[in-house]
Amino acid sequence: MANVQAMCTSFKVELLNGSHAFGAQAANGTRTVTTKDVFNLALFLATASRGVADTVYNTTGELAASGNYTQGGQAVTNATEPNSSGTTAFWTPSANETWTNLTSSGAFDCAVLYNASATGNEEVSVHTFSSQSITAADFTLTMPTNDATTGLVRVA
Repeated sequence: MANVQAMCTSFKVELLNGSHAFGAQAANGTRTVTTKDVFNLALFLATASRGVADTVYNTTGELAASGNYTQGGQAVTNATEPNSSGTTAFWTPSANETWTNLTSSGAFDCAVLYNASATGNEEVSVHTFSSQSITAADFTLTMPTNDATTGLVRVA
């Protein structure tokens, strides 16, 4: 089975339960912290099966911890507060994500965004792109414009 781009169904429920903080927030009765959670992006092989039914980050199908890649991926830069336009709320990391001098353990075509602050590393979404095989080169995921049309995470 192939990787399929999707917002994870479990994330939608967790969002309604107040389990994720993409921006700083005032205490609201459910969450008493006012700091942002840490979100990571991890890279997955083209032969993995990541998609809408994912619930938590795990290493099944992830690039091997070799060639300058660390399993678990890396934290995204989160200096952007969630916002909305019309009926759509959105959030995008504030910087591109780069893996320097990467040598992949196989062809990969997917990045998984997950909440590294959450108990159990709850998965947010799966993002697919064209298959890549990299040997000793930089790999950059260019973040989309942070708006209601192209933001990385959008809730309409």
